[in-house]
Amino acid sequence: MSDTVNLPQLTEAGALKVIDAARSKAAEMGVPQSIAVVDTGGNLRAFSRMDGAKIHSVETAQAKAYTAVSIMAASGHAPDPFARNVAAATNGAWTNLLGGFPIFIDGALVGAIGVGSGKPDEDIEVAQAGVAAVGAVSA
Repeated sequence: MSDTVNLPQLTEAGALKVIDAARSKAAEMGVPQSIAVVDTGGNLRAFSRMDGAKIHSVETAQAKAYTAVSIMAASGHAPDPFARNVAAATNGAWTNLLGGFPIFIDGALVGAIGVGSGKPDEDIEVAQAGVAAVGAVSA
């Protein structure tokens, strides 16, 4: 038995492809966004804050991506008080806001995207466009 595993990850090019597609969708919608892409460890891989995106969306986009990769599911669906407790325990790194999606390619988790600054349905639409750019389907 091996002491190591090989896990697929988004490359820099893949992360930027996700960002570019999400930015294009946000621009098409006329909704400036902050867009974060993280690796499977929740570490920031790529980020864009479009001109006009809300200042607080820098943190919320990253938290949405971190949450999605950590639970391997879309952010924003945890029951209270669980959501509040986990957010407090992680000093706000985890959030129950909508707009974060894991990125699965060929069944393997390779990262996640988080989008913030718009209305929840706008954040979701922009995030889903980013996920689709690398051939993944948002869950």
